[in-house]
Amino acid sequence: MEGLAKSDDAPQVLAPGTERVHDFLDEALLTAVDAPAVRDASGGWTYRQLAERSREFGAWLDAQGVRRGDRLVVQAPSRRELVAMLYGTLARGVVFVPLNPGMKPFHLRSVLANAEPKLVIGAGAGVARLTEVTEAPVRDQDDVWREADELAKSSPAGPPPAEVTPDDLAVLVYTSGSTAAPKAVMSHHSHMAFAARAIAAVLRYRPDDVVFCRFPISWDYGLYKVLLACLGRSELVLADEESDLTLLRRMGETGATVVPIVPSLAQMIVALGARARDGLPAVRLFTNTGAALPAATIRSLRELFPGVRVVRQYGQTECKRVTVMPPEEDAERPDSVGVPLPGTRVLILDGEGKEVPTGEVGEIVAAGPHVMPGYWRAPEQTARVFRADPDTGEPRLHTGDYGWLDEDGYLYFQGRRDDMFKRRGIRMSTVEIEAAATDVPGVEAACVVPPADGTDLAIVVEGEVESHAVLRELATRLEPAKVPALCRVVPRLPLTAHGKIAHREIAALLKEENL
Repeated sequence: MEGLAKSDDAPQVLAPGTERVHDFLDEALLTAVDAPAVRDASGGWTYRQLAERSREFGAWLDAQGVRRGDRLVVQAPSRRELVAMLYGTLARGVVFVPLNPGMKPFHLRSVLANAEPKLVIGAGAGVARLTEVTEAPVRDQDDVWREADELAKSSPAGPPPAEVTPDDLAVLVYTSGSTAAPKAVMSHHSHMAFAARAIAAVLRYRPDDVVFCRFPISWDYGLYKVLLACLGRSELVLADEESDLTLLRRMGETGATVVPIVPSLAQMIVALGARARDGLPAVRLFTNTGAALPAATIRSLRELFPGVRVVRQYGQTECKRVTVMPPEEDAERPDSVGVPLPGTRVLILDGEGKEVPTGEVGEIVAAGPHVMPGYWRAPEQTARVFRADPDTGEPRLHTGDYGWLDEDGYLYFQGRRDDMFKRRGIRMSTVEIEAAATDVPGVEAACVVPPADGTDLAIVVEGEVESHAVLRELATRLEPAKVPALCRVVPRLPLTAHGKIAHREIAALLKEENL
């Protein structure tokens, strides 16, 4: 199925392979040059100002000798300067590699070794941490912008345009996988542009929209909000650093009309809204990803924000988005996660790679121009996940997730049958957390039990160490959402007949003990 036809006023999905991501900003200058483009807690820029700052940053990169195909790693807060860095980097043909400011040295070392950046940009105290884990030059973003300003004054014309093609690599998005170290999804200009256009054709952001984004640009959910807002000529509000306590007030002050959410954020909005009741912002659209929203949360959002649409979506970084429930159908088929993006297909395959009948559960496989080429410098992982159609050779993404299609082509998500899970809207791996735990002195082995049936993330470790010490050490190695809520230390972990850790037995034990 290739999605649903949209009205003439919807953004058009162009032919695959014809666009570069930074073309979006150039297009916006033709019709919205003085419209507000991006705002953070300290101020905002119009599309004209954003473009000027992007060009200044691109000229600074060129002056540093950073060229087409080089990787630029940026670990900085999601503020408007980061948006300018994104567009400025891509316009020079340089590969943008955004990292979450919360990523700790345990992962930074492997990520930087994998990316082999030409240059690294950090912020504040993060500069010293980055310097400790890489041999690449590390610069502070404040110094970078001061130098970019001076360069723009002395050389206002800037360097000649760089040669950039739709087939060039644009962004490396590092995401947790089935190994301890994060892996990078290779996102080329053509794939990103097509995915953004296809999503925009369904969600239809408008010039009068204010998109209130609480997620970092290092996560593809936040990254694509930059692109979608630009396509809609909307204003993007970067609110990743805003306090939870002032969330609703800031949404009201900024005039938020579109709010991307994950279940934990939705529940926070509901709790705050129930206390406020009056004066809530006029949100017209909530878009959810990360995990399914509970039905009660959806009902509460609709009660608090009359007329709002709550859009369900399903996707993976490896293709950005697979399906979206059209906003006008948000109250229909409540168990579905929508229809395929325009110009793409969803297949449900059995263990032998054959399509199953309508209504039967199988692996969800996505096909289309939004399927990324694979993982950076990880050919074995790429071969497992990105496979060619045996008949046509078309690249297909084997998601490892399971679901089924109804007779009208709507997708129903069933779950994943591997070690991946999501907590607080963030995908993570048991292997990743267990690897960090075994790095803790005194821990001999570890077993992570994902959240389920009302229980939070837990870890059971074998060794001579205190449980609070394990959690404390994990907090220095992992992002906050990946740190278990509780830890139990045992003399020895139970094993299966094949000598592997008995995960199911451990999970059952924790459930019996109500831990």
